[in-house]
Amino acid sequence: MRRVVLASLLAFVVTGALAADPPAQQRKPPAEFDFSTAASAGAGTSGIAAIQTVVLKGDPTKPGLYTIMLRIPANTRIAAHTHPDDRIGTVISGTWYFGYGKVFDAAALKALPPGSFYTEPPSDPHFAETRDSPVVLQITGYGPTGTTY
Repeated sequence: MRRVVLASLLAFVVTGALAADPPAQQRKPPAEFDFSTAASAGAGTSGIAAIQTVVLKGDPTKPGLYTIMLRIPANTRIAAHTHPDDRIGTVISGTWYFGYGKVFDAAALKALPPGSFYTEPPSDPHFAETRDSPVVLQITGYGPTGTTY
């Protein structure tokens, strides 16, 4: 009897896995990212209206993995803030000046050129700025995300 129950359970699990929708496949070169319809101050940004956000994968307002791309204008300063989720950032273009701490401290900023990697641990205060050129970032986290100043 135990074998029948175990076999039935195994068949149910395998059938369920096969019936599940496959993950959505995406391939997009940068020219296909549509910043013209990007949300200003979207979920996962620092709440600054001038920052444009494109969601590449997932939904940062819901539980689950997400990836967003942000376009931050030149001469933008972002005060110290936190996010509830663990996030990983990659600098795509421009130089991103990023620091950790409870208050903005220009001396604590580190210049991160394209290709740089940084982390935003959950509830860990951080701040940033752009200088004479805009910056494009890619951020991946596990939502839901938000911003607290």
